[in-house]
Amino acid sequence: MWYTIIFIILVFGLGGLRVVNQYERGVILTLGKYSKTLQPGLNWIFIIFQKLIMVDMRITTIDVPRQEAITKDNVPVGINAVVYFKVDRAEDAVLKVQRYTYAVSQYALAALRDSIGGVELDTLLTEREKIATDIKQAVDTETVAWGIDVTAIKIQDIEIPASMKRAMAAQAETEREKRAIIIKAEGEVKAAENLQKAAQILSSVPGGLSLRTLETIDKLQPDPSKTIIFALPVEIMEGIKSLVSERKNK
Repeated sequence: MWYTIIFIILVFGLGGLRVVNQYERGVILTLGKYSKTLQPGLNWIFIIFQKLIMVDMRITTIDVPRQEAITKDNVPVGINAVVYFKVDRAEDAVLKVQRYTYAVSQYALAALRDSIGGVELDTLLTEREKIATDIKQAVDTETVAWGIDVTAIKIQDIEIPASMKRAMAAQAETEREKRAIIIKAEGEVKAAENLQKAAQILSSVPGGLSLRTLETIDKLQPDPSKTIIFALPVEIMEGIKSLVSERKNK
């Protein structure tokens, strides 16, 4: 008789032992009513009247599958994202929402569609991080009451129609050509300014332009079978005469 009682006590005593890992919390329901949350370590529950629900407190990653959405300027896009969240209050995650992981993913999906519909395609492509932050804030505002903390939402891929890709590529090519023309024009303006300065300096020296012209002619290496004829302005001849007269005077 006593052995039976001791055996039953041992069975209930040992059967009620539960180990809660460091990254977990244990929510205790006593006769269906929340009583407490177990901390990491060895714990004991009354197995007949109490139920233990383990909650993982680590950051969880959810893939939001590819979704079709329409931007503000009526461009259809395919987009997918990743949601990172963790449980802050285990009791709220168990008691206030059913299947909190599924609930977070669905709310993130709805917020993603709403955000895409409120921005134009150019904004979506250039301000991806800002849009992801706005979605994160919208989801976090709702899930905080569930004991959930959304740490980040990342937009992975944005797929646009092939015709739009071709139009964007053509636009980019036009912009590159426009930039090249501007750079070339700026270079020509700079070269003209330098030539103007050089001409002013040479003009200030008697016979300077004439010497420069003769040096240019001397550097030419024409084909022996061809004849090059230069029509020298009168100013150059006068400059040469002035140079010759200066050398004679010296």
